[in-house]
Amino acid sequence: MTATGELTYRRVHRASPELLFDCMTTPEHLANFWGPAGTTTPVGNIVIDLRPGGVFETTMVSDADGSTYTMRAVFVEVRRPDRLVWIEADVEGGMRTTITFVDLNDGCTEVITHQTNVPAAYLSAEARTGFTTSLDRFDVYVAALNAEPEHQQG
Repeated sequence: MTATGELTYRRVHRASPELLFDCMTTPEHLANFWGPAGTTTPVGNIVIDLRPGGVFETTMVSDADGSTYTMRAVFVEVRRPDRLVWIEADVEGGMRTTITFVDLNDGCTEVITHQTNVPAAYLSAEARTGFTTSLDRFDVYVAALNAEPEHQQG
């Protein structure tokens, strides 16, 4: 068995926990930012059955060569707007991702992504950088939503 590790990423967004939770669980939102820079995830490539035991599947497409990478997971916990947990059984050891949405009560929400049973390949600097570019894309997407009048937070 390969050694596994854990990773934690933290970001603060000027948005409500509800909006951020919905961005992470709605194909129409996810298609705008899911995956590292250099990939796209068409809305038709996203399956979400938002309930414990429900399927969460995305197929990213490389902008460079059209190759695809499918992430298959099962939701373990779905508690809008505070917490989202899924396990990728296909990943050796069953990688578990827990996303916690913490309302900072100032119009901002901290999003904490904590992954356990992370395989060594995902712990490399290159893999972590790729994941960070996905978080960067999410930052840009949320900022753009905030710029639209219908998404203004009161």
